[in-house]
Amino acid sequence: MIAHHALVLNLHQPPNNLQDLLDDGNWEATEILYALDRIPRSLWDSEDVARVHLSLSGTLLETLNDPEFQQRVYGIVDCGSLLWHFQNQNLFEILGTGYYHPVLSLIPAADRPQHLRRWLDIARHILWRPHFQGFWPPEMGFSMELIPLLRSFGYRYVLVDSKHVEPVTPMSWQELRYRPHIARHGEDEILVIVRDRDLSDAQESGMDADWFNHEIAERTKWCDFAPLVTTCTDGENGGWFRNATEGANFWSAFYLPLLERVRAGQSAVSPTFISDYLNAHGAHGEVHVHTGAWNTGWHDGHDFIQWTGSERQQATLRAVGELSAAIQEADRQAAARGIADDEGFRRDLEEATWRLLRAETSCNFYWGEAWVHRADADMAASWEALNRMRARLG
Repeated sequence: MIAHHALVLNLHQPPNNLQDLLDDGNWEATEILYALDRIPRSLWDSEDVARVHLSLSGTLLETLNDPEFQQRVYGIVDCGSLLWHFQNQNLFEILGTGYYHPVLSLIPAADRPQHLRRWLDIARHILWRPHFQGFWPPEMGFSMELIPLLRSFGYRYVLVDSKHVEPVTPMSWQELRYRPHIARHGEDEILVIVRDRDLSDAQESGMDADWFNHEIAERTKWCDFAPLVTTCTDGENGGWFRNATEGANFWSAFYLPLLERVRAGQSAVSPTFISDYLNAHGAHGEVHVHTGAWNTGWHDGHDFIQWTGSERQQATLRAVGELSAAIQEADRQAAARGIADDEGFRRDLEEATWRLLRAETSCNFYWGEAWVHRADADMAASWEALNRMRARLG
């Protein structure tokens, strides 16, 4: 049995993070840029077999597409060429996501479509694709209530973590983990692609092609169907991806040797795009996905504990909700009074909105309380714009 392998890499940098690291003379910025640039460079000669799914946050795309940033780092990485290489549809299937990389289930429902819409606006322009079949929930943070939203934006499938998937239709352990399924919320349904958490942990920390082949062969040997094995990690964080030494990083020590075995017919896996697998094999059975995210550090992702573990984190998330409701109310009042199209009002509304959306960035809450002040700063600027809106309302 040859298993189909879907490799998924999440690429995200918080707003201004690369610029701040460069300002501080931090080598980490160079490591991150090298790691991003290494992705297409490693795959140039492998269009025949390599298949990689990428999720690029809106803030990362914004940074890489900024002319001033491009000029600043030109001696390190050619960002224009990097973005052009990411347009290669033979190598990359791009996954939709949220612009400012929020944990969608933790932010107000009214703000979620704006993250998705703004990401589509920049991604269609930069990555030269009109449609995106798959969706990467930032931090793999998923709850069933997101299904109608994702379907309304035309997404065919969503990535979820194996820890949180429970069968509705009776199925074996292998079927649950290595087949796409259907998840329903009300009258809406979406296809669910299950991330193998164990193999993803290995992908994050380091492995070799022979171990991977053996492990997949053992895990799928009782499958009486074509298994889809999905591994998902960050693609530019951690020493395994940032190591620039030939033969000591993810690409040169693992993925390229794996591709050599695939070409030689000596591999238990065949790299695939998820969309191609779905076209050939479809989805089977229904599942329920419990609310949660992927595992990070010492957290397993249950109930988003990484982002809600302290009172300060919870209080700031409540403040986000209050601000969001206030902006929506001001917008409704403007429409009722016939001033919604006033140029000054629209300008202040946009300022209040994008500042709020940026405050919702998952990184502001993930680092315990270390970055919560970033959310506070953006919310303060958003409130200033909202108060100008209110002044126009009289």
